[in-house]
Amino acid sequence: MIQIFAAVKKSYDERDDNCIFCNLGKNGIKIIAQNELALMFYDSFAVTKYHTLIIPKRYVSDYFNLHQPELNAIQELLQQQKDNLLKKDKAITGFNVGINCGEDAGQSIFHVHVHLIPRRKGDMSNPKGGVRGVIPDKQSY
Repeated sequence: MIQIFAAVKKSYDERDDNCIFCNLGKNGIKIIAQNELALMFYDSFAVTKYHTLIIPKRYVSDYFNLHQPELNAIQELLQQQKDNLLKKDKAITGFNVGINCGEDAGQSIFHVHVHLIPRRKGDMSNPKGGVRGVIPDKQSY
């Protein structure tokens, strides 16, 4: 059991030299906040103002391969940013939280990243269906 834990703990240090998210400092992307296992920054291709990405520090491509402590760390930052944004921008009335897992789901950077997208009343004509809009013909029901 101790060997398994040691292997998991060591894996938290895994990085990929070719991954844009593993090299944030070199790419000039400003980290907003971080904890031991995760960090967050504003999306360079934001859908709305303050669109934030939360990622594990470890290089892992699929959300379903995250360790529980990483999930907890990501959730902590997600909650923290949600609270910060509600204080910062009184026009925010909702959020979309999304994760693309795999190329066919739209994932384009293969380092897990959770999108926190602030929403404001009137930012689109009919928001009903929310994340169902990833397949446009299925958004309205």
